[in-house]
Amino acid sequence: MNVDSLGHQFIEFALASKVLSFGQYKTKAGRLSPYFFNAGQFNRGATLGRLARFYAQTLLTARAEGRLEFDMLFGPAYKGITLASATAVALAELGADVPFAFNRKEAKDHGEGGVIVGSALAGKVVIVDDVITEGAAKRESVELIRKHDAEPVAVLIALDRVERAGQGDSLSSQSAVQAFEQEFGIPVISIANFGDLMQFLDSDSPLARDARAFRSAMEQYRAKYAA
Repeated sequence: MNVDSLGHQFIEFALASKVLSFGQYKTKAGRLSPYFFNAGQFNRGATLGRLARFYAQTLLTARAEGRLEFDMLFGPAYKGITLASATAVALAELGADVPFAFNRKEAKDHGEGGVIVGSALAGKVVIVDDVITEGAAKRESVELIRKHDAEPVAVLIALDRVERAGQGDSLSSQSAVQAFEQEFGIPVISIANFGDLMQFLDSDSPLARDARAFRSAMEQYRAKYAA
């Protein structure tokens, strides 16, 4: 299988950048996962720039397909700040110059004041972040955007794990992404998802061949936790 889709290209990039790795990792929910995705490892100019282009291309594809219209970007503190800013730069390079904003954790009482930095929140806003786990930061972002009379129209993330929310025996039938979409009526758009990752393992990429030893563990994990 050739790697040609944007999602597959992103998986290969994440593996090459050591942002995506295979092994045994304990997740925030206490699960033992055979893979780990850490967007904080996109920590060089070159890798951040390429990541931003993946975000930008995903957004522009959604718009071209009629699935999304947007006027600006918003980055939740803290990871979302860098991601939204870099994505705005990448969009401008691709001919779609849009404003962006992000929030502070605490309101500033001097200078311009408030919790919003950057452009004023207005119109149709896309929230940009790395992943959705419990979704708390995105919920806060939705409320903040609506409080400023703007409209949150989508959440853009790097990787959708597509696994059931909850812990232990109390697993939801929905993933964190599905629960978020149902609660707020806002679509979550991802560059890649777990399905892309599984398909990548069957590709011709040398990185896929190196990771194929973990395919059985990935299948078992999907059987147990897939939404």
